[in-house]
Amino acid sequence: MSNMAMAMALPSSTSPFLFSCTTQKQAHNFTSSRKPLHRFVTRSTLSDDLFLAAKHTVDSYVKNGMVVGLGSGHASTLAIQYLGQKLRAGTIKDVTAIPTCVSSASEAAKAGIPLEQYDDSLKIDLAFDEADIMEEETLAAIIGRRKLQGDDSIIKEKTILEAADQLIFIIKEKQFKGGVEGSVPVLIKSVNWLETAEEIDDLFLGDAEVWRRPAIGYAGPLGGDFPLVTKEGHNILDVIFTSPIESLVEVAKILDQIDGVVEHGVIFRKPCTAIIASENDLQIVDNTFLMESSNF
Repeated sequence: MSNMAMAMALPSSTSPFLFSCTTQKQAHNFTSSRKPLHRFVTRSTLSDDLFLAAKHTVDSYVKNGMVVGLGSGHASTLAIQYLGQKLRAGTIKDVTAIPTCVSSASEAAKAGIPLEQYDDSLKIDLAFDEADIMEEETLAAIIGRRKLQGDDSIIKEKTILEAADQLIFIIKEKQFKGGVEGSVPVLIKSVNWLETAEEIDDLFLGDAEVWRRPAIGYAGPLGGDFPLVTKEGHNILDVIFTSPIESLVEVAKILDQIDGVVEHGVIFRKPCTAIIASENDLQIVDNTFLMESSNF
């Protein structure tokens, strides 16, 4: 059950925004007391809703002199292209970008955005990305469901996102869920991978199926004849939940404790903002108060 929103419209003469807050949801057994998320809604008549969200991200959050992490997916591509336009026009200056994947590096190069490779000593001011899906209650997100291209790395993408001082997810309304469904990608050591897969399967018995991701061909529990091996030498398990996930945060905690698990596609461990595109609205949601009040 997702939070019920209570919207209060401000006078149109004073603000173009609607402000709404959410009532506190009855906590799951594994959750702590939570305060409402911040929500703002803007009205728009633009037909390309995702472009509006990407444009808002660049206009509102990218400042002169920033180091910006560039995410993957169509929304990130739109934001990268628009950022390049602003740099060429001179309305934003001295921005350096850190790509999280091959496609974002390519788009940034075409847009004329200066690039640097990630270094853990480098301060990243802001990162934006498109989540595969996001949990409405917490803004916990899943990345890594998409097919990896070339040297793409879920580990690298997640590392850059978590290293940023400010994290923005650009998503469509259908990706913003009260009960998240589908798969969570889990990177595991390829040695003794089956033992790790069986342990995960036992932990989520009855709630999820565990399939090893193939490099080519059809997916299956064993990954077929050609299981995917990442650039770091790991396999990927897709933990496919057969019913809505009560808490992505709890799932992440469980996965973090399993021997053989290297990383997973759940991101939550920092405050973030979601820019949510719908047919007529643009919602801006942040979890600052939630992070301040929780014990996650």
